[in-house]
Amino acid sequence: MTGARPRLGFVGIGLMGEAMTRRLLERGWAVTVWNQEPERLDTVIPYGAVAAASPAAVADSSDIVLMCVLHTEAVRRCVFEPDGIAAARNKPRIVIDLSTADPEATREMALRLRTETGAGWVDAPVSGGPGAARQGKMTIMAGGEPEDIEAIRPIMDDLAANFTPMGPVGAGQTTKIINQAIVGTGYVLMAEAVVLAEAAGIAAERLPECLAGGAADSVLLQTIYRQMKARDFATPKGYARQLLKDLKAVVDFERTAGLSLPIVETACDRYAAYVGKGNEMEDSASIVRLYEGKGS
Repeated sequence: MTGARPRLGFVGIGLMGEAMTRRLLERGWAVTVWNQEPERLDTVIPYGAVAAASPAAVADSSDIVLMCVLHTEAVRRCVFEPDGIAAARNKPRIVIDLSTADPEATREMALRLRTETGAGWVDAPVSGGPGAARQGKMTIMAGGEPEDIEAIRPIMDDLAANFTPMGPVGAGQTTKIINQAIVGTGYVLMAEAVVLAEAAGIAAERLPECLAGGAADSVLLQTIYRQMKARDFATPKGYARQLLKDLKAVVDFERTAGLSLPIVETACDRYAAYVGKGNEMEDSASIVRLYEGKGS
């Protein structure tokens, strides 16, 4: 890799994977891609991505492989199945896991991958959504060895406005859990703020403007509240099933740590109720419908 730009692989072309892959292609990176549902590759092939038949085939053509898949077991399959990254003939130097996974499982997988192949592992879950990914404005929280962090920094500089090493492998996933506790409870709070403001008979659409600069102000108020107030969910920016999965991970983590966090647990229950009504693929912000009796 010395003197040459590393070749990238990308495993998992969902909403976020598509946005990040297109951003990398636009920034001049060569990217080989794979997705379990091959039709999703049509969202990136026209922009210059090269399709591969398996995660192993992606890794075989790549110096660094990025993954953005749904959960811990999906990460494990993409790395250690017979056609996974670890089975590549030419092993990648580093795997970057952009997914949201369990920190302890991440540490176990990273150690196994290094033992079996010599490849490094950086857990680098993201926050910000597809729009931020397309613009290179995501927040990325990272865990890994310092030399691996430095090796991937040029890639992260093209994807993120805020890329922060948080400690050794697993630290990124742990930080993501805290992030999702804030985001998940914040979405539920914004939904309740919307229905409260509408029921109060005030100019509910002007609440973000009215509260700007005060203690109640936040990105959630200025963006998610406005989206909920407008009922603007036609093109999902993130799926309800994903936020439910993330909140479940927060609850699991808190219980493992011997904590009781009622606000987080209530938010998780709210999303479970909403998703349970058949809204898995609805926008995360559409949780406000649950409070209108329109959750199904």
